[in-house]
Amino acid sequence: MHPFDLHEYELSINRRTFLGRTAYGLGGLALACLLDPKLLRAAETPQTAARWKGIVQPTHFPMRAKRVIHLCMAGGPSHLESFDYKPKLKELHDKPFPESFTRGQQLAQLQNTKLKARGPFCEFRKRGRSGQEISELFPNIGGIADDMCIIRSMHTEQINHDPAHAFMNAGTQIKGRPSMGSWLLYGLGAETDELPGFVVLTSKGKSGAQPVSARQWSAGFLPSRFEGILFQSNGDAVHYVGNPEGICQSTQRQVVEEIQRLNGLLAGERADPEIHTRIAQYEMAFRMQTSVPELTDFSREPQHLLELYGVKHPGDGSFASNCLMARRLAERGVRFIQVYHRAWDHHNEIEKDMPVSARDVDQASAALIQDLKQRGMLDDTLVLWGGEFGRTPMGQGSGRDHHILAFSVWMAGGGVQGGLTWGSTDELGYRYVEDGQQMHVHDLHATLLYLCGIDHTRLTYRFQGRDFRLTDVAGNIAKGIVA
Repeated sequence: MHPFDLHEYELSINRRTFLGRTAYGLGGLALACLLDPKLLRAAETPQTAARWKGIVQPTHFPMRAKRVIHLCMAGGPSHLESFDYKPKLKELHDKPFPESFTRGQQLAQLQNTKLKARGPFCEFRKRGRSGQEISELFPNIGGIADDMCIIRSMHTEQINHDPAHAFMNAGTQIKGRPSMGSWLLYGLGAETDELPGFVVLTSKGKSGAQPVSARQWSAGFLPSRFEGILFQSNGDAVHYVGNPEGICQSTQRQVVEEIQRLNGLLAGERADPEIHTRIAQYEMAFRMQTSVPELTDFSREPQHLLELYGVKHPGDGSFASNCLMARRLAERGVRFIQVYHRAWDHHNEIEKDMPVSARDVDQASAALIQDLKQRGMLDDTLVLWGGEFGRTPMGQGSGRDHHILAFSVWMAGGGVQGGLTWGSTDELGYRYVEDGQQMHVHDLHATLLYLCGIDHTRLTYRFQGRDFRLTDVAGNIAKGIVA
């Protein structure tokens, strides 16, 4: 059931309704006054906005993951220097790349150029009891190998950054569609009244700052209360939440209550979901005046924990600070948290720049898993790490081009098997192998929703006469990675 009557909403905004209301509105008002003057009284002001508890009640499957933290490596990290070791490619380094792999295939900037193989520039080691092969660029992530499920068979459909980010987030490159965080919040609601249910954090790398647009956390055609909220990585986490100078909290409460009363009047005469969103968000903003300062105060975090994450200056906008913030958000009931690190677009100087990007994220990514685990939160927190696509096994000058037929991500916690490598690519890392363990973005979304207790085919929303869903008309659940 929707949070409002869609049919009633559609009727409320059509031309016939408008003309009818115009013609009869004043007469109806006069008649109401004659019959019962009490009908003209203001609607009761909602003292608190009811927390959205989700459309999926009860869940379709047992809920293994109560919350999701998505560590987004914006720019497309090379799988060939991270989680997919290809010794054959190393042997072929600087030699012509076999045409049989690329004939008729979509390339980005390497189209119609002479293709040469580029072998991995770093070594790999088997890590943990599971012996998963992980690049030496990620020594700390290697230390949590037995908690991770590495997916080597990821593939996508969009070869440029912004549409590829959109595809990873919304299952389509078409603008105006809801992101997976919005779908999850719509489906399950949040476990907090004090903070948004979907929060986004960003950080920049030393080797560049890959652009990421706000549409990546858009609610699309869902009511805007399900939109992701961007928290600033330094300074005030949320702009315009604090009281203006000279305004006390009691005065602010009075202002909010009067606005809510007026919104309540409007909601009584129109079936518009955005009015209910406005009511809920005013209440949320008022509560955040207290909750956000407490959230961003790291002074109670012990020094050893700051050192575990590699936080040098709490709240400095670094990926390390944002990972610690993600854990704090998760334990306060936020449903979906995205942490973008914009540093992985290595068309050039990959041997110089990728180690820098890896150092930026390696320690804090592993620390997040360790921290969640020692708090007993990893079992029901799903952590997803990865970019929007991979990198070519062919060289592009001193770097690698965009690649959609193979890349690696990893998951941990939230009902996922640790110490597992899922899927594979061919001997040169060019294409995923169709062995039943291939993972399309739609499959990733279907699996993520499954771990959260949701059947991806049943989480739908009717818009413009069609029932839409995150996975469109595709998506297979990778039950083999479920613990």
